[in-house]
Formats: sequence, C-alpha cells, structure tokens
Amino acid sequence: MQDEHLKPATTEPRTQSQTQRAAAELRRMIVSNELPAGSNYLETELAGMLDMSRTPVREATLMLAAQGLLEVRPRRGVRILSISPDDMEEIYQILTELECLAAERVAASGASAQDLQPLREATDRMEASLKKDDREGWAAADEDFHERLVDLAGSARLKSIISTYNDQVRRARALTLYIRPVPTKSNEDHRALISALEKGDVQLARKLHREHRISAKTLMISLLRKHGFHQV
Repeated sequence: MQDEHLKPATTEPRTQSQTQRAAAELRRMIVSNELPAGSNYLETELAGMLDMSRTPVREATLMLAAQGLLEVRPRRGVRILSISPDDMEEIYQILTELECLAAERVAASGASAQDLQPLREATDRMEASLKKDDREGWAAADEDFHERLVDLAGSARLKSIISTYNDQVRRARALTLYIRPVPTKSNEDHRALISALEKGDVQLARKLHREHRISAKTLMISLLRKHGFHQV
C-alpha cells in the first residue's frame, strides 16, 4: 500500500522534466530554423525526432503554441508558424518598451562598474567575433548582453515576458544573420549605453537603448520583406 501511494509523487516530476526537455529542444529547432517556417509535422514524427513518447511532446507543442512559435491542428499535427514582418514590428515595439524599462531600472539602481562588467565582457566578445567574421559568435554575445541587462534590472516578471518574445526574435535573426551589414554599430551602441548606466543617467540610458532597438527593428523588418521570408 505504501509503495502504491508513493508512486504518483515520483512519476510527476519525471513527466514534467520530459515536457520541459521536449519544449526546450523543439524551441531550439524552431529558432535555428531546423524546423523551418511553414513546415508541418505529425506528433509521432516530432516524438521520433526527440526520441520521446508522445505525451511530453504533445504538452510541449501546446506550450510553444501559446508562445506563437507553432500552431497545433487537431488530428493534423503541428505547423511551424512563418515570420511575419507585421508580427515582428509589434514584437519589437513591445521589446523596446520593456528593455528600455530595464535600462532605466539599471541606471536608477546605482549600478557599479563591477555590476556592469558582464555587459562590457559581452560587448568585448561581440567585437572579437566580428574581427574573426564569426557572425554566430557575435549574435550569441549580443544576446548575452541583452539578457544580462535585463538580469541587472532585477525583475523576474520583466525577464519572463521578454524571454517569451525573444524566441521569435531569435528566429528572425537566424534567418537574416548572414545577409545583414556588418553590425559594428551595435557594439558602439552598447558601449554608449554602458557609459550612461554607469553615470546613472536614466533619461540618456532610455534614449540610447530606444534608438538602438528601433534601428535593429528597422533593419530586421526590411530584410524580411526584401528577401520574402514572410511568404513561407
């Protein structure tokens, strides 16, 4: 009797872990365009790719559908959603406001040079990657910069919301990474922002980061439209 009573408590964490693993791997495959926009998959196909049972895969697809990465179609499997320039416009507008709020919070917090060191290190890696013509290394370091900025803001809610939208930004960036101009200005923008944060200049930090995000949005959307990725 005791063993039977304990069994459900030991299986639930395992099921949850499998669901999280399935969601993380499917998210990675979508963001990297390994599962390209517009493609369709049966639940059994995805389960085979992940070497998992169908239950955690089904639960994972429902999670990713809520995040706008795919569409679950009853009895027809899932469809990886395409990248719409209009959607990216809206996503960037939201991200711009949220990240500017993060920048404001960091500037107002009296962050020290030591607190801001992770931002400098990420920017250093961005510059080093560009010197080696390593676009993927640059993108990883750039993403780290933005994540560290949000971390320094000290708001778990802010971080959670931004993380959800960033998954879709990663997809668009993966598509356009090698067709965009050499992104040297992003590095310069980051240096200027770090300086404003260290001075505690809230208004300047917000202004600089807003301009940075708007510039990134304009370039991203123009590339998506020009190369027709949204027509998948």
